[in-house]
Amino acid sequence: MRTLFQTIKQQFLEGNDLVLASITASSGSTPRGAGSRMLIGKSGRIAGTIGGGAVEYRAELMAQDILEKKESCEHEFRLNRKDVENIGMICGGDVTVFFQYLDHNDPVISEITETAAKSYEERKDFWLICDLKTTSGMSLYSPSYGLIGNAAVPSSILSSLSAQPCRYRGDDYDLFSEQIGTSGTVYVFGGGHVSQKLVPILASVDFRCVVLDDRPEFIDPVLFPDAVETILCDFNHLDQSISVTDADYCCVMTRGHAYDTIVQAQLLATPACYIGVIGSRAKKAAVFRKLVEEYDVTEQELERIVSPVGLEIKAETPAEIAISITGQMIEVRADRKAAAK
Repeated sequence: MRTLFQTIKQQFLEGNDLVLASITASSGSTPRGAGSRMLIGKSGRIAGTIGGGAVEYRAELMAQDILEKKESCEHEFRLNRKDVENIGMICGGDVTVFFQYLDHNDPVISEITETAAKSYEERKDFWLICDLKTTSGMSLYSPSYGLIGNAAVPSSILSSLSAQPCRYRGDDYDLFSEQIGTSGTVYVFGGGHVSQKLVPILASVDFRCVVLDDRPEFIDPVLFPDAVETILCDFNHLDQSISVTDADYCCVMTRGHAYDTIVQAQLLATPACYIGVIGSRAKKAAVFRKLVEEYDVTEQELERIVSPVGLEIKAETPAEIAISITGQMIEVRADRKAAAK
């Protein structure tokens, strides 16, 4: 979503009107669920996806008509077996898509893109809210900046916004909301080979990454172009560099057992929602024993640590390990969103 807002801003600067296609409901085994979005211009799809295949093809055609009429609309796509076979999809089902017309001269949309960029940088929680009854009804809401935009949103809805995409219907409104910004950050401790493979993969699925190491050559921004920040730190005093919240994820992959142990001991004193540590089961046993004996860590506290980190997919190379870690973190993030619903 961050890239999508950047793209909207750039397209507006070039004088291009756009259509934002958003899945508001789906049934059956469609490849993308509610909240999936695709940005379309006169030349076709620009960014994002709503699943590919028949839905995406038809959506692009509809968007061209919307760009001509300058009117938003909602449309339900029904896929039968013939559609699936002809387009080459492996999924079927019904999908409802809302097509939001975006006028490049609309100052409200421009303000929303600016506020979204600022909120991403400042690690704010914020939601995109579309008014499905009007052509230009779009707003951005965050507890920090309030409601920005022209969608009329009752205060009762603002106070009950969910981490999951949600549609709200009433006599005077029809709104679709999605949390697109979160305060959570992934702190990666150690800038070695696995970290260098991990950060771009995490960033590609909308995790905000910060890399920390005590060696200057391993926090070179050139090594981590997808990280929002690289920090030269003292592993013995993490609190001098960062403040870990209950929305943050931590991946520990320093250059040795000693540093891994020191970092884990400090992270267990934070409310981090995820602490993943790279290494073998033998290493885990040795580090855990030291945490208990030298840092007075309890067995219950040790249960917070995921080690060996990553899904069990027989990963061996740094890239494969990075994929297994990313898959596990996607699962954790989805579970946290479901629990918050």
